[in-house]
Amino acid sequence: MKKVLVICALLSCVILSHAGEKKKKGSEVKQSKKMELKTELDSLSYALGISIGNNLKGQGVDSINADAMGQALKDVFVGSDTLMNFDQANEFLNGYFSKMVAAKAGAAKEEGEKFLKENSTKAGVVTLPSGLQYKVMSMGTGAKPTLEDKVTTHYHGMLINGKVFDSSVERGQPATFPLGGVIKGWQEGLQLMPVGSKFTFYIPYDLAYGDRGAGNDIPPYAALVFEVELISIEGK
Repeated sequence: MKKVLVICALLSCVILSHAGEKKKKGSEVKQSKKMELKTELDSLSYALGISIGNNLKGQGVDSINADAMGQALKDVFVGSDTLMNFDQANEFLNGYFSKMVAAKAGAAKEEGEKFLKENSTKAGVVTLPSGLQYKVMSMGTGAKPTLEDKVTTHYHGMLINGKVFDSSVERGQPATFPLGGVIKGWQEGLQLMPVGSKFTFYIPYDLAYGDRGAGNDIPPYAALVFEVELISIEGK
């Protein structure tokens, strides 16, 4: 992975050095000069640039020094002495991306805490000692589950900005799972719900996916919002 980061950073200048955008006065952006792809090598180089450039942008790299990247690529391919050796480049990149991740995580944690603090003052929102918040949308009359039960639910999971990251409702298929095997916010919250209820949970990061997040959609330290309907409890 470390080697890939270095190679990606170097190869991305294939496109960026040809298509670097410089801002003019105001906020007008100068269009890059178009080149012709005359050979298979041209096409390979350009395709690599598109792929790797988009990958770097996806990692949060939104600006580069195209001249420096171009010089590094040239030095590597012609065998000239480089300003950093391979290990130094890896060390720098690992440190840089670690700082970037830490900054994003800190911002996510702060935003989540602010959201939950403001949300706690809204009508109908109950805050539990654990930090879990919930709001009753409708109250059922059935049994309540325990951690030993397997439950069937419909749910709609969102980040605090409203972005949906998972939804059984959108899939049109309820989810069945052991209650003891899900995040702590769900474990605590669903035990409050009689079958037939619909609650909205507002879950702090430490009752959700913590400082690691989950996949590409849930970042570290993210507070989450779930709209949950408890459909049934297996065997009850």
